[in-house]
Amino acid sequence: MLKHLCKLVWNRKRVNFLITLEIFFSFLVVFAVTVLAVYYANNYRAPLGFQYENIWTIQLSQPRRAPGADSEAANLETAKRLLAALREFGEVESAAGASLGPYLHSDWTTDRKLKDGTRLSVGANQATDELADTLGLRLLRGRWFSKADDGVTHYKPVVINQLMARALFGDEDPIGKNTANTDDKGEKEEEERVIGVIEDFRSKGEFSDPRGVIFYRQNFTDAKSFPPEVLLARMRPGTRPELEEKIVARLESEAKDWSLKIKPMPQLRKAMHQEYLVPMAGFAIVAGFLLLMVALGLLGVLWQNVTQRTHEIGLRRAKGATRQRIYRQILGELLITASAGLLVGVLVVVQFPLLNLLGFATPRVYAISIAVSLAVIYAVTILCGLYPSRLATTVQPAEALHYE
Repeated sequence: MLKHLCKLVWNRKRVNFLITLEIFFSFLVVFAVTVLAVYYANNYRAPLGFQYENIWTIQLSQPRRAPGADSEAANLETAKRLLAALREFGEVESAAGASLGPYLHSDWTTDRKLKDGTRLSVGANQATDELADTLGLRLLRGRWFSKADDGVTHYKPVVINQLMARALFGDEDPIGKNTANTDDKGEKEEEERVIGVIEDFRSKGEFSDPRGVIFYRQNFTDAKSFPPEVLLARMRPGTRPELEEKIVARLESEAKDWSLKIKPMPQLRKAMHQEYLVPMAGFAIVAGFLLLMVALGLLGVLWQNVTQRTHEIGLRRAKGATRQRIYRQILGELLITASAGLLVGVLVVVQFPLLNLLGFATPRVYAISIAVSLAVIYAVTILCGLYPSRLATTVQPAEALHYE
């Protein structure tokens, strides 16, 4: 039966080639949208690493000052006062300062050299001792920064996330190990000693790609530290938004020449999610319209195909072919034609990793995307072939005798 269907498809190769081409390009578009959707869905299920409920973010813009130690010390002292003023409010359960805050666009990227000589890109941040409690960071090993780190001068205490710990040290215990790079001359930079490991931390939100993260300690008495650019406050549940104005007014009284912008973190989260989802929705709409056009095209071609083959179908009915066999024949030819286009499409997309295209997708994401795309195209193909195949079963044997 399969051999006979393939022969029928080959005999009508000119018409079937156009159908195959449509399905091929449709598969590529559907795959591109699907791989992004599966990638984002896979990221969304991964641990976020922090809590965002009841957290308010206060972005600080420091005034421009002439460079120098005095200006840096003045900014550090002002930031310290701002953090102390924020803690005066009874609605504030915990407050911390950091260079970067979750769901903000600013970024600080560095890298570390792995044992195999490759470089691992990691996100860096500088935070105060209260950040772990404020954001609800989950410690897996060791501890967070504390007063025990005061006076330490011969190394930098750092906290890294689990992904970075595995990349640098594998299954070894990272506590007490040095994360600093070695320069081209073989000399090591200032030692960065790991004191704690946290769960994977993704400051860009649920849809972002997990990556290595390293935290440095924000110490207001250390001249090498720079002032935090974000204050984070964990508010008591049920705190009313009207408190924002009072907080801004109090902070501005401590730093009149600084600019302050306060927003609840859930609002920042919603805005960042829209930045991911809006382009994704646009791609999905384009893919949907393309599939609709392909479906209408398939429906028209198959309808015309059945009309042109009235003589052939009538002769088959005259020789004893049942309606069910005619139905399976037309639908089988369509599936074989579609399979040819999908086979070429799969052969093309499996080359993408070799060409370093869509490198963000893991093998699991890739495999799921291919399977989902195949299922979508096959589903559309079958739906488009149901009515023309059913139409072919209505051809009567006598119609073959009147066919011109």
